[in-house]
Parts: sequence; C-alpha cells; structure tokens
Amino acid sequence: MMHVRRSPEEIATNRARYEEHQKKGLEFAPKALPGPSPLPAQAIEATAVIHQEIIPGGWYWSTRLSRGEAIRVDQAEGNSTVALVAWNADDTSERINLVDTAKVQWTTAIGKGRVIFSDMGRVMFSMIEDSSGAHDCLMGGSTAASNAAKYPGEKTRNTRDNLILVAVKLGLERRDIPGTLNLFAPVRLAAAGGFGWQGKRSNSGDYVELRAEMDMLVGFSNCPHPLDPDPSYQPKAVVITRYKAAVPTADDLCSTATAEAVRGFENNALMQA
Repeated sequence: MMHVRRSPEEIATNRARYEEHQKKGLEFAPKALPGPSPLPAQAIEATAVIHQEIIPGGWYWSTRLSRGEAIRVDQAEGNSTVALVAWNADDTSERINLVDTAKVQWTTAIGKGRVIFSDMGRVMFSMIEDSSGAHDCLMGGSTAASNAAKYPGEKTRNTRDNLILVAVKLGLERRDIPGTLNLFAPVRLAAAGGFGWQGKRSNSGDYVELRAEMDMLVGFSNCPHPLDPDPSYQPKAVVITRYKAAVPTADDLCSTATAEAVRGFENNALMQA
C-alpha cells in the first residue's frame, strides 16, 4: 500500500479545520425533540397528494421521490413492519446509511426531529412526523432462511428477496442494496447483549412522514421483522402517500436540532449548488 506523505502546512490546515468543527460541536446546544405525533394522523390536503399506493402484506413497491416531497407510511390496517431503502436518483452509488445515521447523531433512536444520512454525509430524509417512535436501524430485514426457521412449512415472502426485485426493476444489482430502515419495529440492544424486541408493538394506525432532502429512488418491503414476536406470518397492508411537503422554515426542527444535522444540510447545499 502506498502511503501519501502530507506536508506540515497541509497537516496544520486539516487540524485547524478539525478543531473548528469540534469547537462548533461543543458549543452547539441540541434542541429537545418532541414526543410522538398525535393519533389519528391529520388528513393530507388533497391538492398536495401526488400518489397513493397500498402495499399488501408481504409485497414491495418503489417510487421516485423529488426533493421537497414527502411520504407518509401509514399502518392503516394493523401492525406491519416496513423496510425502507433509498438511493440518490442522480448517482445511485450514494445510498442510505443507517450505521452513519446512528453514529453521527449519537443514537439508534430514530424519531420525529431526526434525519437519515447517506453514506456521503448528506441528509436524505427528515422525519417530520412519527407517532410510533419504534424503528430499527440496526438489524436489517428478513431473509428466506430466517422465514424458513420462523415459519416452518409455510410459503412466505421476505424483505431480502423483495428488495432484490426492487433493485433489479430500478436497473441496480444485489450489491447495490443498502441496509434497511425498519419502520414500526421496536428493536433495541438488550442489557445482556444482542438484539431484542422491546416494548409493545406499534398501534394500529401509527404513521411516519419522511421529507425528501434530495431526489431519490426509494424502495419498500412490507414483511414481518425477524424479531417480530407474532408466530404467524400475517403482515397487514400499509398505505404510502406521496405528497408535496410544506417548505421548511428557517427554524425547521430537523435541520437545526443538532450540529451534525446542520453539517449534513451544509453538505446537501454544496451538492445542490
């Protein structure tokens, strides 16, 4: 491996830049995040709705989402976990990154006021509404093997195979599939180690609204989470509404809540300039 020798001037410049970012981070007082969004969800203005799709239990769907639009994912018919993946529509090598999302924001708790990062340090989504507060950014989705072990003898669909179909239809490959954000899945690290399904399941009618901060290709899979305690394979249909979101204000919670979010949006601005 070839090592690049950096000049003392370049090292000093990089250190000064790091120390400036560190200073800003230490001086930034994160905003308190609100509680869950109220139930039932407020109706979306009919003139703002672009498209509505019902994803049956076990199935998948994908859509193009433009910057400034939003999606509402609604458990209208009962409990279901929805796995979500996303790519930058203009450069699909940039994709959703849940590890960075947790690491950069210092938490695995994704809820209203948080943002979802790409692997390029840019913000893909702002979570502008969330009645659940129970989402998993750690485990990934179900596979044929995990379903066979959990539902022996049953013919079932799984998240991994669904997302392969999504990728192929978008002109992508298996290797392009990123980690999934599992909506409505209360997974946390257990005190003794390992992952656990903690707390009650989501309410029927829980919903999440995600505002797009760049043009994206977004895929969804509606299959039970591997840790879902229900022994039966019975995912319910979910409703996804794509709509024109309100223009964020200068004090928008998602874009100003943390120093990390501020930097992420600064990176977006450089891309969009």
